[in-house]
Amino acid sequence: MQNAPQITPPYGFQEVVALTKTHRVLLPKGPTLPVVFRNMNPLPVSYTEFPIASRDYPLVFISADQGKTFVPMLVLGLAAQQNLYVMPDNAWDPNVYLPAYVRRYPFCMTRVTVDGKEAPERVACVEKRAINDKGEKLFDDKGNPQPEWEQRQKLLFEYEADLARTDEMCKLIAQHQLLESFTMQAVPNQGEPLQLTGMYRVAEPKLSALDGAALKDLLQKGVLGRIYAHLLSLENFQRLLGRRTEVAKSAAVEKPGGKKLN
Repeated sequence: MQNAPQITPPYGFQEVVALTKTHRVLLPKGPTLPVVFRNMNPLPVSYTEFPIASRDYPLVFISADQGKTFVPMLVLGLAAQQNLYVMPDNAWDPNVYLPAYVRRYPFCMTRVTVDGKEAPERVACVEKRAINDKGEKLFDDKGNPQPEWEQRQKLLFEYEADLARTDEMCKLIAQHQLLESFTMQAVPNQGEPLQLTGMYRVAEPKLSALDGAALKDLLQKGVLGRIYAHLLSLENFQRLLGRRTEVAKSAAVEKPGGKKLN
């Protein structure tokens, strides 16, 4: 007898289950962010998003295995669990790019493990707490997908394919040993100095030292452009400091009850 399948939720999700055609799902409405993203920092970013996301966010690499493998992340704040892109109305700042990781919620694609063996295909899943009898029907009575689900399914599959390209890019960057650890330090006009650690960036001297064949390979695979987008994005740490100051000013003009002073 097979044991029940095990599904590991992605970063930031609580508990996910395989999506069925009978599920009703509470979908995010309007600009209000699901609670899970209001204090999330950092946030995953994918290969295709590099050029546009680099305009608004610092884009770094992190490693969970002491530099053996890497994943790219957007830095959203200058402290743990600080998202400076969430507005007072709990919406993402409409003036910046909204990452696909947020847009796909409460859905994701993940692999299922049965009896300790990982299935090769990925399964469309949904955050369990989003399943509700008052939610949206994603399929009609004949089992055909509703337009709402068709759009979200398209995003899910596109994002999943993009994650594969992201993984290939990170492996190539690591293969050429281009990454170095770094610490971001900032000294605000008021308050204590700030420091973020555990991040990696491409070391420009290492990039410059690559031979022509390696550079051509990076160029042909679209990775070289992403590397430069990443390097340029590091200037956005200064913008984060500015956002932090603005958030502090907004908080200072509010009473304890949450009402702004006249």
